[in-house]
Amino acid sequence: NMKIKTIICLMLFSLISVFGCSQKNTPVKALIVTGQNNHVWEVSHMAIKQILENSGLFTVDLAVSPAKGENMSGFRPDFSAYKLIVLDYNGDRWPEETDKAFLDYVQNGGGVLIYHAADNAFREWSEFNKILGFGGWEGRNETDGPYIYMKDGELIYDGSPGPGGSHGKQHEYVLHSDSPEHPVMKGLPAKWMHAKDELYDRMRGPGKVKDVLYWAYSDPETGGSGRDELSIFTVDYGTARIFHTTLGHAGKTLDDNIAMQCAGFQITLLRGAEWAATGKVTQEIPADFPTETKISLRKNYRE
Repeated sequence: NMKIKTIICLMLFSLISVFGCSQKNTPVKALIVTGQNNHVWEVSHMAIKQILENSGLFTVDLAVSPAKGENMSGFRPDFSAYKLIVLDYNGDRWPEETDKAFLDYVQNGGGVLIYHAADNAFREWSEFNKILGFGGWEGRNETDGPYIYMKDGELIYDGSPGPGGSHGKQHEYVLHSDSPEHPVMKGLPAKWMHAKDELYDRMRGPGKVKDVLYWAYSDPETGGSGRDELSIFTVDYGTARIFHTTLGHAGKTLDDNIAMQCAGFQITLLRGAEWAATGKVTQEIPADFPTETKISLRKNYRE
C-alpha cells in the first residue's frame, strides 16, 4: 500500500510540475492592429512582431485592415482572444461594432500597447483618446485636451491654445526617468541614449497619465518645443494596463530602420508589452542596453 501511495504521489507531483512549467512557458497571445498609417506600417508591424516573438514571450497575430478608402465593414478583430493589443494603426475609422469590441476589451481590464503614430488616430473619438492619454496631429488643438509634458520633474497639464503634435528633425537624444520602482523600469538606467528618431512634442489629450516612465528634452536647436516631453508612460484608465511609447519611427525597410533597431526601444517595448499583458515583468536587463552616451542596436530584432 505504501508503494502504491508513493507511486501515486510521484505521478501527481510529476503532472503538477509538467503542468506548472507548461503554464509558465506558454507564450502570451498578442494581436497587432495595423494596415493603415501615415508611416510605413509594412515595416513597423513586422519589426514589432519580430521583437515580440523573438523574445519567446509572445505569439503574435495580425489584424490588417483594408486599404485607405476601402470598405471597412468586415474589419472586426476578436480583441477578447488576446492578452495584449498592439496599436500600430492610424487611418480610416473602424466599424461601430469594432469600436465597441475594443472599448469592451479595454474597460474589462485588457492590456494595450500604443506605438508611435497610433496616437495620431481617431481625433473625433473622445473615449479612444482617453485610452491614448495624449495624441497629436489630425487637427488637434485646445478643444482636444491640454498639453501634457514635464517641467522640473513634475507632470504638467497645460490648457493653453495651440496645435497638438509636432516634432523636429530626427536625431539621437537622451531619455530620462525617475520611476525606478515601476515593473517596466526595475533595473533600467535613469538615462540612456536613444538612436536617431523623431521626438514627439506638443502632444495633448483628455487622458490621465499614470506613470511617467521616460521623457526627453525637445531641443529648439533640432526644431523642438524647448520642453521635457513624455516619451514612454502608462495611462490611468480603469483597470486596463496601457503602455504608450512615442518612440520608433519606422524606416523604409526592416534593414534601414534605426529607430526600431535601437536596443533601448526594443527592450522597453518588450518590458511594456509584458507588463500590459500580465501586470508583471520577468525579463532581466540585457548587457546591450544603451548607456547615457552611446546607442546600442539590435539589427536582427533579437538579443
